[in-house]
Amino acid sequence: MKQTQKNLVTLLALTAVAAGLGLYAWFGVKEPEEREAERKEVSEKLFAAHEAGEQGTDGGAPPAPVFTRLTVKAHGGTTELTREKDGTWKVTAPVSTGAEQSAVESITSTLASSKFTATVEESPTDADLEKYGLKTPAFTVVAQAYVPDANGGGAEDPARQRTVTLYGGIENPFDGSVYVRREGDPKVYAAPGSVRWSLDKDAFALRSKDFLGPLEEPSLTSIEVRAKANAYLLVRDTGGTGWRLEKPVKERADAVKVADLLSALKEQRAMSFPEDSPESRKKLGLEAPVVDARFIPATGEPVRVRLSQVTEDGVTKAYALREQGAKALLGEVPEHALAVLDVGVPELKDKRVLAFRREDVRRMVFHPGGGAEPITVVGVSGADGGAVTWEVEAPKRGKAQHFKVAALLGSLEAFKASGFAAAAPKSWTKYGLSDASRGAALYGADGKELARLWLGDEVKDKPGTVYARGSSPDVLEVSATWGELPTKPEDVLELPPAPAADAGSPATAAPTP
Repeated sequence: MKQTQKNLVTLLALTAVAAGLGLYAWFGVKEPEEREAERKEVSEKLFAAHEAGEQGTDGGAPPAPVFTRLTVKAHGGTTELTREKDGTWKVTAPVSTGAEQSAVESITSTLASSKFTATVEESPTDADLEKYGLKTPAFTVVAQAYVPDANGGGAEDPARQRTVTLYGGIENPFDGSVYVRREGDPKVYAAPGSVRWSLDKDAFALRSKDFLGPLEEPSLTSIEVRAKANAYLLVRDTGGTGWRLEKPVKERADAVKVADLLSALKEQRAMSFPEDSPESRKKLGLEAPVVDARFIPATGEPVRVRLSQVTEDGVTKAYALREQGAKALLGEVPEHALAVLDVGVPELKDKRVLAFRREDVRRMVFHPGGGAEPITVVGVSGADGGAVTWEVEAPKRGKAQHFKVAALLGSLEAFKASGFAAAAPKSWTKYGLSDASRGAALYGADGKELARLWLGDEVKDKPGTVYARGSSPDVLEVSATWGELPTKPEDVLELPPAPAADAGSPATAAPTP
């Protein structure tokens, strides 16, 4: 082959290579870039409540939409939710119950603030929709809202109503985004992956797990509990502020403990919600419950709560059924829920040593013990029923230290026992408790005794603890150092002012060293 022929062949080969590289650049690089460019970037919110560029009445950003209804279809079920007048959310289907507020707020916040990140397809085919998981959406959210006017109203104005139906598809494995589509809009969009996390919720995620409430202590008049180890009846005091035990004994009850029991019961969150039916209740042991409690409110229908314990395939589980009128809610709860209401009399009894109201006290007699003379302090009302001032009446007369007396009275009112030593003993003297014991007596304006405290011997093997007798019929154990009762008049008398130096007297010269 001649040299010219060789050069021609080489030139043709190089041309072919260049053409191949050009085609590679076009199809392998340029075309994907153009396809990527076709993913048009957008800044539109998922819930477009306003037109582009729309401003509020003050020229600023327009008001955010107020969501009123949500319908979420996900995981094979449909959950309907409604916003109440107080701003909280309620599940209306498939059951009527409270909503998990944080989960609902996550949905509304995502709808109002999240934006599409790109337009993936302008006019998708059925094949495209299948590819993006939108032919049969993984989840659907129908959101209704209104745009408030300048005064925050507009909930009933049809012109301010907005509704958006959003369909969610599969996740893009490359960046974690999710494919979405809106009803009435043919486009396929990309949205942040957090959108799917917020909107793809089943009924369990959206309903409140605190299904045993509400049980508000101030609204109840009686509580009756039959549990595995204990049974008791609590009844509201006549005054309406405290509680008393009626069964198994008649005693003052600890109002703080009662409130704590109700709070602990309400805090038992459901772990699942089994289907409620007569067959399910029987299978789950609710016909013969471990705990059966009834709560009677001052108004409205009583609440009954039953708790059961069953073993299934070697696994022990606990269930709770709350019934009020025609409404019933069944849920699986932690095992420790069985012990919340199963408490004994010592835990329920009022541990206040003295039962009185400080505003009723007009006379206090402190007994130092050991044969010492009692110290009497009386309250004197000011003119026209003004503030009470305190005076020492015996064994010396004089003005009392107001803040010292007020502190003593407050300490006596708040004084609580650390335990119970004996119930209604036949003999108090064996505990060092008698009329000669150290203590205090409180009287009202009519001279009647309101409460009395006796302090006795030290409790064996409990240093710093002494026996006491108060408003309860039981022997109490109390701290020996809870507060110091006066032992002599000077402990409560107001000290006379120090004599002022005589300005006319010559100063005494200091001695010369």
